Amino acid sequence: MSKQMKMSSESRSRSTPTRVQSRAYRPASEDLEFLAMDDLRPLRLQLELLKPEWYLRQEEIRSTIVVFGSARILPPDTARRQVLELERAVRGKPSDPQLQSKLARARKRQTYSRYYEEARRFSAFVSHRFQEIDRRDFVVVTGGGPGIMEAANRGAREADARSIGFNITLPHEQEPNPFVSPELSFQFRYFAIRKMHFLLRAKALVAFPGGYGTMDELFEVLTLIQTKKIAPMPVVLIGRDFWTRAIDFDFLVEDAVVDPDDIALFQIVDRADEAIQIVHDFYGGRPPE
Repeated sequence: MSKQMKMSSESRSRSTPTRVQSRAYRPASEDLEFLAMDDLRPLRLQLELLKPEWYLRQEEIRSTIVVFGSARILPPDTARRQVLELERAVRGKPSDPQLQSKLARARKRQTYSRYYEEARRFSAFVSHRFQEIDRRDFVVVTGGGPGIMEAANRGAREADARSIGFNITLPHEQEPNPFVSPELSFQFRYFAIRKMHFLLRAKALVAFPGGYGTMDELFEVLTLIQTKKIAPMPVVLIGRDFWTRAIDFDFLVEDAVVDPDDIALFQIVDRADEAIQIVHDFYGGRPPE
């Protein structure tokens, strides 16, 4: 064999993978590139349904209370600090329209920060009430992110109870908040499967002010109850001023696109203790069997 042919053969052997190094040889369950293909979407959907269910069964989670709300709502101390910082900045540049706009939004966030405390208070109460003797009923479940979700998980932690976080991959990655119980912290790729898990054990829904995500989840639950796809449960909207302005439910009834009876599927209140009372009355003070 000529020197040139030998060099060419050695070059091919270095650049060409052996049979055991090729992608085709990898076990299917270990081939992440293969599992990410479009053709494998049905399998990924199934796995995403099965994995959290397996863990929740291992932890003996029997029933949950779902808490929805905006990821943008801040803790009161954080909201107050932002307002003070912007007020100082505006005093230095009183004619700056961008600073004025930021200050107005910060003051609005400070007003809404009271809902952070209401979510925290609600979660602390129900978690203490139903997990104090190591029960697994009415476990608080959130989307696992910041804002109202963080407040609800935080309330459970402060009651020495556990809570669930169903996080989801987003274009701007959303880290799980630090108050979700680690053994009950999950990450989803598909909104549809995540929604299923929110409701598989749900016995109540409490919705705080929020945007598209909160509205989406709320109306899906109301639709499922209305169409009898799921059993009736308490649905409580906290924040009368927000909800009555954000959605004109009376208009929907007046224009005959919603039946009057459908308005009874939910209740609007202002405080956590009112929501607790509604859930209490619905179940007579005891979690469902």
